[in-house]
Amino acid sequence: MPPYLKAGDTIGITCPAGALPLTAIDDMCRQLSAWGFKTVIGKTVGTSFHKFSATDDERLQDLQSMLDDDSIQAVLFGRGGYGLVRIIDHIDFTSFQSKPKWLLGFSDITCLLSHVHSNYHIATIHGHMSGGYQPGQHDATSTQSIYDALTGKSAMYQLPQYAMNRPGHASGELVGGNLALLSDLIGTPSDIDTTHKILFIEDIGEYLYSVDRMMWQLKRAGKLTHLKALLVGGFTGSLDNDTPFGMTDNEIIFEKIKDYDYPVYFDVPVGHQPLNISLKIGAEYSIDQNTLTEIFPL
Repeated sequence: MPPYLKAGDTIGITCPAGALPLTAIDDMCRQLSAWGFKTVIGKTVGTSFHKFSATDDERLQDLQSMLDDDSIQAVLFGRGGYGLVRIIDHIDFTSFQSKPKWLLGFSDITCLLSHVHSNYHIATIHGHMSGGYQPGQHDATSTQSIYDALTGKSAMYQLPQYAMNRPGHASGELVGGNLALLSDLIGTPSDIDTTHKILFIEDIGEYLYSVDRMMWQLKRAGKLTHLKALLVGGFTGSLDNDTPFGMTDNEIIFEKIKDYDYPVYFDVPVGHQPLNISLKIGAEYSIDQNTLTEIFPL
């Protein structure tokens, strides 16, 4: 676990993937200040280069500088989109590995969070980014969960009841993130080991047949075989073809794990939605029927 933050610590904000207007981070910066944190705004916030916030080299340099800067205690990403896979193999984690700091983001940032977990066994935070913290979309639970995760407060969440849930008891290390990224990372140095882990998945704007294909990819790669539990987050804005696929997102997912006996929970408040609770990848969690609790080391 990286050191937890305290008042007066500094959080860097950078955009290693998609572009984000500078004004889009105003609300998050005000919230971080209200919590007593200082902020450093990276050079890639408020700039754009085609689909990205900046060129590959510029995005790499901005992220690298925040990983190496000892005066920055955490890095909060501006947004996801696409682009981290283009620079992940060029990041030097030497300084970060010797002095870990919290990395907080989701969506395309899953590439970085998975890479850090798989290669360095350093915990990261899957949660709202600064660009997603917009007026009219503030969710008190999600916001509080960011502060709790960064400062080491205990986390306990009630899991929604759902007809296809398979309630039960489980405990283990938590891994996961965006389904499309987890599928793409299989066979790469950023691939995650899911054996005896609690896996969570989420996604946005995918065609139903694509969700089916990606779930088959996880299943055929053995990622669903030996789980402690599966948590299915939001699959928002799903698309279908003129000829309907014939199954919902949750039905597609359940089909791939129906023959296993571990607990499964759907509609977990994680993903591209206002209620997006912060979860620590690499931390230990327990599931007791409908309650998810982070287990803090003694």
